[in-house]
Amino acid sequence: MRVAIVHDWLTNMGGAEKVVELMHRLFPDAPVYTLLYEQNNMPEDFARMDIRTSYLQRIPFARRRHQWLLPFMPAAIEAMDLREYGLVISSSTSCAKGVLTRADCCHISYCNTPMRYAWDFYQDYIGDKPWPLRNYIRRQLHWIRLWDRLSADRVDYFIANSGNVKNRIRKHYRREAEVIYPPVDTNYFVPGEAKAGEYFLCAGRLVAYKRIDLAVRVCSEMSLPLIVAGDGGELKRLKSMAGPTVEFRGRVSNDELLKLYQDCRAFIFPGEEDFGITPLEAQACGRPVIAYGRGGALETVVDGQTGLFFDQQDKEPLKLALKRFRDCEAAFDPTVIRQHAEGFSVDRFLREFGRMVKEFYEEFRTRQEMLR
Repeated sequence: MRVAIVHDWLTNMGGAEKVVELMHRLFPDAPVYTLLYEQNNMPEDFARMDIRTSYLQRIPFARRRHQWLLPFMPAAIEAMDLREYGLVISSSTSCAKGVLTRADCCHISYCNTPMRYAWDFYQDYIGDKPWPLRNYIRRQLHWIRLWDRLSADRVDYFIANSGNVKNRIRKHYRREAEVIYPPVDTNYFVPGEAKAGEYFLCAGRLVAYKRIDLAVRVCSEMSLPLIVAGDGGELKRLKSMAGPTVEFRGRVSNDELLKLYQDCRAFIFPGEEDFGITPLEAQACGRPVIAYGRGGALETVVDGQTGLFFDQQDKEPLKLALKRFRDCEAAFDPTVIRQHAEGFSVDRFLREFGRMVKEFYEEFRTRQEMLR
């Protein structure tokens, strides 16, 4: 049996790319097929992998502006030649699950999310753009949705990264999925030795749907110290609305991020994510999380035990949550918070994912034998 791993693009390191890294640990001889690869932005471990890119890699700006190429990605992913493989494992946030495989090849897709911009966040993605651009995007996303739904039927088995995504797979693709949560590196993200500091923390890519602007506005109005770690298209806008108590650190190293987690008063997570790994990294460091109570946070944060929820993405609900946190802050036990995060460890992911791939592949082969 030859194994291939397929991922949408490897242009920046995030939660989905950490999952690919662990998939490769389970199957170290498997080549990794991807639409685009930017080696300078990826850890050294990826440089040692056999990474095979699509023809989109030859477009000069593609690795920095891959979002512009969405209309061309379905054809590029279908052009990948996977005929020599008996097992294909796709890690899909966008188009990776749409690869073409032989009839006797088992395709298991670890779905980080059905395309957010084509389904759940469709109206937000169109937004208030000029009408010619809105009309163009509508037409393109209509076609992308048709392809996305069709390509889901090429997958033999779905694994969802959360119950939230499992429900969305059932809604958009009319398919069932098993759930295996992504891992948090609990061996690296550990509590610090010093007492927590006075600042709140936001970390991650600075893009609109993560709603970092909400934390920036609220902490500015309440004169609360907030550190924002990360880079992205929202940085300039966020700086323009920030008060003197908000500090922007930009892109930080893993060691710097660890220290920020360890020393923060609490981690603020104002966006709606499919899963969201950063709240678990903060909890692995023993720090509580103040999160918007929708999406993946409902599966990673325990209200009143490892953090607090607010129920609307608006300033007043977040302000109330911060005031509640001030009143009950002493009740949060770093040891209990850490123990909760340990249930999402790397070892747990490797064990569960390896077992499920084995079970799915054996079931697939049994079905193939019965059909002969």
